[in-house]
Amino acid sequence: MGFFSKIAEGLKKTKEAVSKKIFEVFKAASLDDAFYESLEEALIFSDMGAAAAEDIVADLRDRVFRNKVTDSAEAKKLLKKIIAEKIDYDVPPYNYPLLIMIAGVNGVGKTTAIGKLAKHFKDAGKSVVIAAADTYRAAASEQLEVWAERAGVKIIIHGEGSDPAAVVFDAVSSAKARKTDVVLVDTAGRLQNKKNLMEELKKINRVIEREYSDADVRNYIVLDATTGQNAISQVGIFDEAIDIDGIILTKLDGTAKGGVVVAIACEKEIPVVFVGVGEKITDLLPFDAEDFVNGIL
Repeated sequence: MGFFSKIAEGLKKTKEAVSKKIFEVFKAASLDDAFYESLEEALIFSDMGAAAAEDIVADLRDRVFRNKVTDSAEAKKLLKKIIAEKIDYDVPPYNYPLLIMIAGVNGVGKTTAIGKLAKHFKDAGKSVVIAAADTYRAAASEQLEVWAERAGVKIIIHGEGSDPAAVVFDAVSSAKARKTDVVLVDTAGRLQNKKNLMEELKKINRVIEREYSDADVRNYIVLDATTGQNAISQVGIFDEAIDIDGIILTKLDGTAKGGVVVAIACEKEIPVVFVGVGEKITDLLPFDAEDFVNGIL
């Protein structure tokens, strides 16, 4: 199954939640004020947020006027193009050795995303090691160990409650000794202890900078698409401690409306790099802006 087919299948529920409202809007006889008001409402309903929806509609109005567009089908093509432009970021290609630190609150699907990401790199011919640095959540390491086994990659585990930075140190040491291509670092997500958590993330970052200075380091956050606008506040919290380079958006195959991708891109200017569109280990896909827009509209 090709990328577009797979993402279209995975986004089926998301599309059902969004496209019906959009379809009704574009049945309008003329591109008048009522049309634009209805469109803005539909975009807000899709979780794009008021600011992004207002910006997109203003851009569409301008392009419709400048291009003398009168046909709603042409206007819809312009809408797709505008949204795709807003979420399409140039993500630098990976260099190896590569280390990706994965942050995110508990319950967003972080463990699953790491397992699927490990499988993605393994299938691309890369050697992978996972650092189980979420050492305070009960059974976190055990769950990650199951995913590592499914993906066929190595995992570094310490005892429950041990120092997360020490786990990362051992994983980096192992990667350097074995010339491993990719290190994936799981981290804690207990926001109820925010200050300690952020200090922990900073400490892990210092270990990486000191011990793995030649690695290409990326900081990704895992977000649950079904949480809508709440996902944006999570990005802000973690971005304070570690500069977030990219977003892994999970559960787009559920009841998510999908527009949160646009809201994050517009408000935080951080690219979505992977999307989760199913339960299988191969259902984490590299993000493609054009395919995503076609998938939900």
